[in-house]
Amino acid sequence: MNDLYTIADVSQLLSPSLVIFRDLVEQNLAGMIRIAGNAERLRPHCKTHKMREVVRMQLDAGITRHKCATIAEAEMLATAGAKDILLAYNPVGPNIQRVVRLCKQYPEVQFIVTADAPEPIAELGRQLTAADAQLEVLLDLNTGQNRTGVQPGDEAERLYRMIASTSGLKAGGLHLYDGQNHQSDPDERRAAVRACWNRAASLRDKLVASGQDVPRIVAGGTGSFPMYAELDDLAIELSPGTLIFHDANYRNTYGDLQFTPAALLLTRVVSRPTSDRVTFDLGYKAVASDPPAGRRLVIPAIPDAQFLLQNEEHLVVQTELAAQFKPGDFSLAIPSHVCPTCALHRSAYVVWDGQVQAEWEVAGRDRMLTI
Repeated sequence: MNDLYTIADVSQLLSPSLVIFRDLVEQNLAGMIRIAGNAERLRPHCKTHKMREVVRMQLDAGITRHKCATIAEAEMLATAGAKDILLAYNPVGPNIQRVVRLCKQYPEVQFIVTADAPEPIAELGRQLTAADAQLEVLLDLNTGQNRTGVQPGDEAERLYRMIASTSGLKAGGLHLYDGQNHQSDPDERRAAVRACWNRAASLRDKLVASGQDVPRIVAGGTGSFPMYAELDDLAIELSPGTLIFHDANYRNTYGDLQFTPAALLLTRVVSRPTSDRVTFDLGYKAVASDPPAGRRLVIPAIPDAQFLLQNEEHLVVQTELAAQFKPGDFSLAIPSHVCPTCALHRSAYVVWDGQVQAEWEVAGRDRMLTI
C-alpha cells in the first residue's frame, strides 16, 4: 500500500470503517488556498466532510466563510465556530421555520440562504419579520445544469428586486453553481466556466446600474473553482467542496487538480469463495452507491480488480492476486464519491504519523441536530 496510507496497527479498528489521513487533509486544504490566492476568497462547502474538526482546521487556516446544503450542516458549522454560513439550498415548507429558528438560536452568526421563486421569498420574509429577524438571500442562478435556479435575465432581475424590497430580507448577491461543467480538458472547462460567469456578471452589472447592491457572487464547485479563481473580481467567493478529501472520481476526471484522496475505507476479507475471488465486508451500506456498480471504489492493492457483485454488506472481487488474501486480512479502498460515503458513517478514525490518534464524528450526516 502507498506509504501515504500507513497505519501501524489496525488490529482494533472495526471494518468497514472510514479512515481520515489528517496530514493529507492539511495538504489538500493548503492546495485550495494556494489556488484561490488567499483564504479570504474561499467559501468551501462542508457537504463532503460534515465534521466539526475539519471546519476548525479551515478556521485556523484563515477561512471565515462557509457553505452547506442542509440546516443540520449549518448548525454543525455554527457549533464548530463558523460565523458566516451560506445555506446553498432554497428553504421551502417547514424548513423556512427552521431557518428562522436557526437565526434566532445563533444570533452571532451571519446566515445566508438561496432562493429562486417568489412564493418562498415572500413566506421567508413574512416569518422573519414576525420573528423580528433579518436574513441575507442570494438569488440562485441556473446557468445550464437545470437543477435549481433562475436563468439570468428579466425574471432574475425582478426576483432580485423582490428580495431587496421584502421586509426581513436583504439581497446579498448571486449564487452560481455550474455543476454541469465537468469537462476533463482544462481549456474546455475554462471556456464553459467563462460563459457561465459572463452571464452572471452581466446580470450583476445590470442590477448595480439600476441601484441594487450585489456584494457577492458565490461561484463554482470543485472542478470549476480554479477557473473562477483566475478571474479578477472582488465579488467572487470560491466554493470547492470535494477537494478537502478528494476521491477516485475527481482524481480520474480532473487530472489538472493535484490533490490526494484523504478519506479511505478500511475493509477486511470475509471469504475466499473461489480460487480467483475475494469477498470484502464493503457493501453499499459503507460506500456511496450512486456511481454505477463496479465503479464505486478503487482498491490500490488490487490493481486488476473486477467488481463482480456488491450487496448491502459484501463486495466480491475477481483478481489474479486472490491467493494473496485470506479471511481477516485488511485493505484500504478509495471511494469514487466521497461525499455521500462520509454520510454513511457515524464517525471516522483519524490517522497522522502512521497512528490512529483520534475519532471524528460525522456530525452533519443527520437531517436534524436540534433544529
